[in-house]
Amino acid sequence: MTEVMRGIRILEVAEHTFVPAASAILSDWGADVFKIEPVERGDAMRGIMSTGGLGLGGSDGWHPLLHHSNRGKRSLALDLSVQEGVDIVYKLAATCDVFLTNKLPAVRAKLRIDVDDIRAANPNIVYVRGSGYGSRGPDADRGGYDILGYWCRSGVAYGAKPVEVDTIPAQPAPAYGDSIGAMTIAGGISAALLHRERTGEAPVVDVSLLATGMWAMGAAIALSHELNHPWGQMPVGADVGNPLTATYRTADDGWLQLSCLQGFRYWPETCRVTGLTELIEDERFAEPEAFAAHTGEARAILAARFAEATLAEWKTRLADFRGQWAPVQDPIEVTSDPQVVANGYIVDAESAAGKKHPLVATPVQFDGSPSPTRRAPEFNEHGDAILTDDLGMDWDTVVDLKVKGVIA
Repeated sequence: MTEVMRGIRILEVAEHTFVPAASAILSDWGADVFKIEPVERGDAMRGIMSTGGLGLGGSDGWHPLLHHSNRGKRSLALDLSVQEGVDIVYKLAATCDVFLTNKLPAVRAKLRIDVDDIRAANPNIVYVRGSGYGSRGPDADRGGYDILGYWCRSGVAYGAKPVEVDTIPAQPAPAYGDSIGAMTIAGGISAALLHRERTGEAPVVDVSLLATGMWAMGAAIALSHELNHPWGQMPVGADVGNPLTATYRTADDGWLQLSCLQGFRYWPETCRVTGLTELIEDERFAEPEAFAAHTGEARAILAARFAEATLAEWKTRLADFRGQWAPVQDPIEVTSDPQVVANGYIVDAESAAGKKHPLVATPVQFDGSPSPTRRAPEFNEHGDAILTDDLGMDWDTVVDLKVKGVIA
């Protein structure tokens, strides 16, 4: 594996998932990430031990959400409300390439870790701000989670709402928008480092959950304005004019999604793999115009046929189908998908107790290899080593800071 970020040092003062997951990606790519945590409690994510009614933190202390967004980092617990704690941040910043935070503007100013503060310690550092709604405007100082900025405010939830349901759907997964936004931040950091290398100028990088959600909805937003109608879902079972761009239920209540945009072109092949060869020359479907006029009938025929066999059987029958299709899989099924396994899209990380747990690999590969990963740090796991080895503090000074409560 090519560690494209080897030698890059990142200083993170952030919590939860949106921003920390960005440096987790860069850690998997080889960067050295210092994670600063509040001395009295650590990252707030450490306290979230249940989600959706599911208990987290097993016998070996594995917390999936924490490890997803903090893999491979080094943890140092500091009290940033006192000058001695902030001074340590400045000393670390002087050795780093990137400073990464999701603290609100008022908090950054109070803690003295805003752009000018950090740049006074290191004028060449890339300063990165992750926010709910952007760095300007009336809500710049308002906190926001991904369900608010990414999912609801950006138009994503509206676009995902089924017509038949009189409520707004929740995000399909915890940290859903956070994780997509984190990949966006990682890309922005990479571009900023390239710009610094070429020009000597270190940019300030801004990424918000709102902007990331709007980018995901970008095509729909553009279409909505052209059509003067907000983009949304069609009614379930609506005839979209192509029976080969539809979802079909199988005999065991599985689902298949067909996405053959050139429906008539793939109709004969569809008839072959579904055992409906008599329909190839059927006058209702034999010519493009007739096919377009009878799409509802074609869809009903296909629905009946797909309902006759299980999802596993259809996977076998469709193995050599030249058209485009995919099974609908749950988050457990996807981990054993042959394509997932072949490409290394799931990697293992060891807990502190030595037990292996699966994590999704970062979605970018270099030189054909998935990026390996490591577990997230225990609270303040690397505090003493960072202070003595990285910053050169003597042990008496470290002990004094511990006594004062500046460090854990």
